[in-house]
Amino acid sequence: MSEFHAYTSDHAILFDLDGTIIDSRIGIISTLHRVIAALGHKPDDLIDLTWVVGPPLAELMAEVIGAYGDDRVAQAVSLYRGFYDESGRFQTPVFPHMADLLGNLARSPIRLFTATSKPASLAREILVTHGLEGCFDRIHGAADDDSGGEKPEMLARIMAEEGLQANKTLMIGDRRFDISGAHANKLRGLGVLWGYGGEKELTEEGADILVPTPADLPSAILGQFDALSRH
Repeated sequence: MSEFHAYTSDHAILFDLDGTIIDSRIGIISTLHRVIAALGHKPDDLIDLTWVVGPPLAELMAEVIGAYGDDRVAQAVSLYRGFYDESGRFQTPVFPHMADLLGNLARSPIRLFTATSKPASLAREILVTHGLEGCFDRIHGAADDDSGGEKPEMLARIMAEEGLQANKTLMIGDRRFDISGAHANKLRGLGVLWGYGGEKELTEEGADILVPTPADLPSAILGQFDALSRH
């Protein structure tokens, strides 16, 4: 029996997907390059795209194509969806140790949910591909048109729909959006350093704890639940 069995179904964990569970950067950036080319531009490898994992799609697309003097955001988003569904979604390896951790958590009373800016339907398909969908009580994310992807509002919606308690729920993610969304809903936000935000971004956003590697995440979860129990 794992250490997580000491908890009850009143406890819950919300997981970001990209940069937390799956390493999606290669698939996202390769898809963005296809979009840029389809719009008639030559992808510039000197333009930094390491930041693109995390923000809602329309928001990041406006900035990406804006660098090429292009404002056809709706067309770019449509192209992105098609290209990503065709190939990008298959370029999403699971980070080491995460599958085992999710399995252990799923066998405990703790309730698990995703809270991703990806459309929930796409997140589900990716998790099914990796055999991880069954670890979650429910897959939460943006709508198919990418609306509802802002973390503060999304987490508030999840908390209400699932009847979660702020003093027994954790948010785990790799970007400032995850931490700000958590704090807007009075949740503890665990910032993971193997993703795409980095120590500076997560520290500045006030992450309650920084987790260096996936192997460190189980003890971090236990520590944060313990801290909540003392308040």
